[in-house]
Amino acid sequence: MFNILVCDDDKDIVEAIAIYLTTEGYNVLKAYDGVEALEVMRREEVHLIILDIMMPGMDGIHTAQLIRKESKVPLIFLSAKSEDADKILGLNIGADDYVTKPFNPLELIARVKSLLRRYTDFGTVNAKEEGSKVLKIRGLELYEDEKEVYVDGESVKLTPIEYKILKFFMENPGIVFNTDAIYEHVWDSDAVCTDNVIAVHIRHIREKIEINPKEPKYIQVVWGLGYKMLSTPKH
Repeated sequence: MFNILVCDDDKDIVEAIAIYLTTEGYNVLKAYDGVEALEVMRREEVHLIILDIMMPGMDGIHTAQLIRKESKVPLIFLSAKSEDADKILGLNIGADDYVTKPFNPLELIARVKSLLRRYTDFGTVNAKEEGSKVLKIRGLELYEDEKEVYVDGESVKLTPIEYKILKFFMENPGIVFNTDAIYEHVWDSDAVCTDNVIAVHIRHIREKIEINPKEPKYIQVVWGLGYKMLSTPKH
């Protein structure tokens, strides 16, 4: 059973989300501010976090920053703010998804299921084994069984979402994908306003796999169309 931490200073929202999650078979851990959320994280095994941004005391942004120092657990932000800048800020500090209030509970549950699938698929094995499936594009190597990525022999630490995006591109080199197609494959749900979400995650991937992220040699922008993985160096 997955343990899902729900943190919001509005107890009615926490209880409502808990009802839907419990119905789906999840175990719900509750917190009502950032400090309490961190205490739960350190006391319990948490598989996913639903975290409100606007909370008194320690807000969700600061809480997420502290969580990311200790854990890569999937994190969904809740916020009454719908502006792109707020979504980008949330993703930049390590959130995997962003849901705007008021939200459809069924949509939230769908996103929870999608992230947990990614979390489960990502796995935790560290050592490479003989015969494991590997994707290679020049100096970039992705070992599927171990969920490990190497660049020129150096290990790269990716979040589950970053790993899934990179794997998608490496499985389809040279093909241009728009942001909706990327989102639907990785999140396994319908795409809505995906441009900034995908752009932020790709920027994070580039920062980890590129020598110079401003001049990427692996994942390239095809202006007006989307992104693609280059199988040969760009001239």
